[in-house]
Amino acid sequence: MSARRNFEWPELLTADGRGIAFGGDYNPDQWSEDIWDDDIRLMKQAGVNTVALAIFSWDRIQPTEDRWDFGWLDRIIDKLGNAGIVVDLASATATAPLWLYESHPEVLPRDKYGHPVNAGSRQSWSPTSPVFKEYALTLCRKLAERYGTNPYVTAWHMGNEYGWNNREDYSDNALEAFRAWCRRKYGTIDALNQAWGTTFWGQEMNGFDEVLIPRFMGADSMVNPGQKLDFERFGNDMLLDFYKAERDAIAEICPDKPFTTNFMVSTDQCCMDYAAWAKEVNFVSNDHYFHEGESHLDELACSDALMDSLALGKPWYVMEHSTSAVQWKPLNTRKRKGETVRDSLAHVAMGADAINFFQWRASAFGAEAFHSAMVPHAGEDTKLFRQVCELGASLHTLADAGVQGTELAHSDTAILFSAESEWATRSQTLPSMKLNHWHDVRDWYRAFLDAGSRADIVPLAYDWSSYKTVVLPTVLILSTADTQRLADFAAAGGRVVVGYATGLIDEHFHTWLGGYPGAGDGLLRSMLGVRGEEFNILGAEAEGEPGEIRLSSADDSAALDGTTTRLWQNDVNVTGEHAQVLATYAGEEADEWELDGTAAVTRNPYGSGEAYFVGCDLDVADLTKLVRAYLAASSQENADVLHTVRASADATFDFYLPRGKKTVELQGIEGEPVILFQTDREEKPGSYTVRRNGVLVVRR
Repeated sequence: MSARRNFEWPELLTADGRGIAFGGDYNPDQWSEDIWDDDIRLMKQAGVNTVALAIFSWDRIQPTEDRWDFGWLDRIIDKLGNAGIVVDLASATATAPLWLYESHPEVLPRDKYGHPVNAGSRQSWSPTSPVFKEYALTLCRKLAERYGTNPYVTAWHMGNEYGWNNREDYSDNALEAFRAWCRRKYGTIDALNQAWGTTFWGQEMNGFDEVLIPRFMGADSMVNPGQKLDFERFGNDMLLDFYKAERDAIAEICPDKPFTTNFMVSTDQCCMDYAAWAKEVNFVSNDHYFHEGESHLDELACSDALMDSLALGKPWYVMEHSTSAVQWKPLNTRKRKGETVRDSLAHVAMGADAINFFQWRASAFGAEAFHSAMVPHAGEDTKLFRQVCELGASLHTLADAGVQGTELAHSDTAILFSAESEWATRSQTLPSMKLNHWHDVRDWYRAFLDAGSRADIVPLAYDWSSYKTVVLPTVLILSTADTQRLADFAAAGGRVVVGYATGLIDEHFHTWLGGYPGAGDGLLRSMLGVRGEEFNILGAEAEGEPGEIRLSSADDSAALDGTTTRLWQNDVNVTGEHAQVLATYAGEEADEWELDGTAAVTRNPYGSGEAYFVGCDLDVADLTKLVRAYLAASSQENADVLHTVRASADATFDFYLPRGKKTVELQGIEGEPVILFQTDREEKPGSYTVRRNGVLVVRR
């Protein structure tokens, strides 16, 4: 297993190289050069100090196979640098020039039907194509040779959103690479047959040359889930290998500048195993696009909580977000007054030291012409550009106050996230195809906020032993080793909260036997003191059947009276001698499904700690009741406010952001105000009125 790369942050062109990075994707090659000077004038007006450059510029850098043109790139880098703006220079491989596809159509990926994924969009190339890799690495070396010592280029931006269009490649190149990947992973074909359970449906293989990738098998065919899970892992690994090849090609020539690539983490997308990717960058970066609706800020904070963990608590980089609406969602909601600034400062509140947008100037043409930008189509005399300028000033104020380099204070609760469990919930071979691990993580995160607390989001693969409580929402996959880690954690005094569809399968997608949840050959059942026999699945498809079941508290708190489950219920027996039933299924709907009186939520002592089993799905409001009653009862936080703390040895900064639409009155706030955005300081010391989308930052 490779060691994690050292944390290294890109410098700015300030006297000490420090400051909060602010800017965005800049695509000067979309515009005539007579606009460039105006761009830089407006950048200086807005306080921009960094841009990501040349992300989609391969065809401009290499117009034909035998001709290179760096002149335009030289000129714009010099203009930016002379204006005090650093460049995060891309490897430019996100899109390849059309001449390459015409000369070498074999580099195109293929979909599961065998059709080529044709050129014309982004990432129309196979990561396992040796021909494409040769051209891409040649480009990387050319860039490193030309700009490796350029003082205005302070970081390398590898690729762009790896996996956006070629996450799953079914080409012959991918087939051969997958066979080699399986050979490395399993060693023998017998081990692979065992892992995939190929005796089912008579699919045993005699050698690795018979290994297949899960191409189209018929409209109603179900893919072997072990094979599909490994194909997901392979897809992640082949792109990570491609990233590392690009990075290393540049690092051989230019080893002294930090490398990053932009992850895609929001709770509507998290396609890669970023716990593995984070080890291979010098600083972690993310592209985050807000989720429309009332969960806007909570979703942002949830995604950022995972980013903070991926960065191991070090500052991280917002490489892209939007000033307002995008153009690629079914509903493209614009941002209200203050949200452009509020969202950006919320990222800082969650540990980011760089705030960047896609993109600088709104395109006049192309697929993203109606995507918002820092300079909109209407130009500089706009509310949006004035907000961008206000944001730039606020970030400068925070940097001067000493926020940069401080680290986010952690909670005592970790919600565990597993990319592999997220992939597994998409399988068509489960009791329900409506599971979503990442959305369940988000719901638990919001429940802690609603209960006046805050949780961290931590990859299952990382070290979470320092927390007091860990929560596992729909962590379908638990290996023996991870189950033992949970047992050791509880035995040492920790609290483990296990969700309704957790620990059902092992890392090969084999069902744990002996009753649910069976992870660790029954160790998880022993921890919980319950044994499940069946799942009860509800849905509107069953006409005339009850679509929900109520819960009734079984202890004196009455905390869970009236809570409701609508998808999945575990039919369990309580087996632990000291297990306590906190809630049961109750009422005529429960009786109809033969669950009346069956345990729904339990608590069991284990060693010096305890283990909770939440045996059914609950919505955010009902999870909040559970959290408030049993998991965060001592919290004193205001549930209407997102409060985070960033600290260093020199200073502590408190960030306060209202979570809803209402004005929030804050009292007893210690420290001197640094940011009063849509916030009024009242006469009474420590008292503030924070309006909708406002932000208060104080320094202690």
